[in-house]
Amino acid sequence: MTNDRTQSTQGTPANDFPTESFDDPVAAVSRLSAIYEANTAFLRDAFARYRRGEHFKHRMRACYPFVRVRTEIATQIDSRRSYGFVAGPGIFETTLTRPDLFGDYYREQLRLLAKNHHLGIEVGVSAQPIPIHFAFAEGIHLEGDLDRDRLLAMRNIFDTPDLALLDDRIVNGTYEPAPGEPHPLALFTAARVDFSLNRLRHYTATSPTHFQNYVLYTNYQFYIDEFVKLGRMMMSRADDKETRAHRSEYSSFVEPGDVITYNANLGEQPEEGVPPARLPQMPAYHLKRADGSGITMVNIGVGPSNAKTITDHIAVLRPHAWIMLGHCAGLRNTQRLGDYVLAHGYVREDHVLDDDLPLWVPVPALAEVQVALERAVAQVTQLEGVELKHVMRTGTVASVDNRNWELRDHREPVRRLSQSRAVALDMESATIAANGFRFRVPYGTLLCVSDKPLHGELKLPGMADQFYRAQVDQHLQIGVKAMELLRENGLSKLHSRKLRSFAEVAFQ
Repeated sequence: MTNDRTQSTQGTPANDFPTESFDDPVAAVSRLSAIYEANTAFLRDAFARYRRGEHFKHRMRACYPFVRVRTEIATQIDSRRSYGFVAGPGIFETTLTRPDLFGDYYREQLRLLAKNHHLGIEVGVSAQPIPIHFAFAEGIHLEGDLDRDRLLAMRNIFDTPDLALLDDRIVNGTYEPAPGEPHPLALFTAARVDFSLNRLRHYTATSPTHFQNYVLYTNYQFYIDEFVKLGRMMMSRADDKETRAHRSEYSSFVEPGDVITYNANLGEQPEEGVPPARLPQMPAYHLKRADGSGITMVNIGVGPSNAKTITDHIAVLRPHAWIMLGHCAGLRNTQRLGDYVLAHGYVREDHVLDDDLPLWVPVPALAEVQVALERAVAQVTQLEGVELKHVMRTGTVASVDNRNWELRDHREPVRRLSQSRAVALDMESATIAANGFRFRVPYGTLLCVSDKPLHGELKLPGMADQFYRAQVDQHLQIGVKAMELLRENGLSKLHSRKLRSFAEVAFQ
């Protein structure tokens, strides 16, 4: 993937950082942070000079830091582990970025590697250039600063994003190292991570630094409205000690535009940020905890394309779990509007992932997530046993890419839905689950029946409004409770070996 060849191009700081080996993961991350900060500062300074009109005779290049481990013998690893070890003897390497954002994650991954293999950790400068756009953590805005000629000439001075380094071959299991080339240590190269970090701000209007480890997706603004109410309530001062202690688990609530409301129970701080003039395509909201284990909620809108787009990018943050909360068409006559569907299987007719995850690949239900969702429904509804089964059905969910599937000749699609034993149909759930499987992110789906088109109960305005008022708040409470249960259970019980491939990367 990478190596530590020093760039011969004049104007690079690579020679300042020879490759070194560390036994201590903390020291290793400190070293890669120093490399990253020096090299991105070099690029930012060069770009500032370029913007002022300075002319350069040589390319201004700086490269990402890399981390490498070498194993010579196979190591016996606790079979219960799902990450933190390499597949066998060899050289394993990856480029890294944004230690300010991923520092804790890097330290934990390297700690597990050092513990499981008793090896040294090599850190140095790779041969993978940092694109000038990615040297700026919050994005670089060129349009107003450079004229057309300077924009075109910039490629001759600075490296720009290279699509050849941004693909998902490692994730998809199609990457094959060339002879003598190291095996991948992580699912994503540094450039792929930086690309997604930039896209996240664009799509959600919030900084990637605010995203939490537990992510809820929804396809309706009604859920977001309830999440905003919850977030603002959690930030308000509580009078009694018990309520204050509960609210104090969360430190702040962040809305699009990086509008931050701090928890009044932790001390008064002024609100920060400016709301955007208009909401982005997929706005995100973050109920934050100090350790990053809070809850993020994203309105992905309608359709599998949006679902794939946002999960492609959030995956680089390595969340601990994501769950889809949304509406669906109930396919069984015994279902009622407002009933819940807990997906334990998926019929994938969304098609957006067919080239990345073939249809013959099963997307299994993950027991830890299933149990958390079922427990959350029971706790919020105060139902159990037979009564719980009256309001929640476990079954297969079919996801399609045609919102008006009802207008087709019914015979063929209805026959297939019946043969698959599907109990619900939507447009996003299979995509969310399949991309969770592909990116090794634990996933789950809990839907709410909002119409029954096969049985004459259509989603008409009057029926929908009444349904929304009665059901959305409860559904959101269930999603939040499920995430809290997953957090309480701990990561050792959450990250499933079902998501490991034959030769899996070491990083979670």
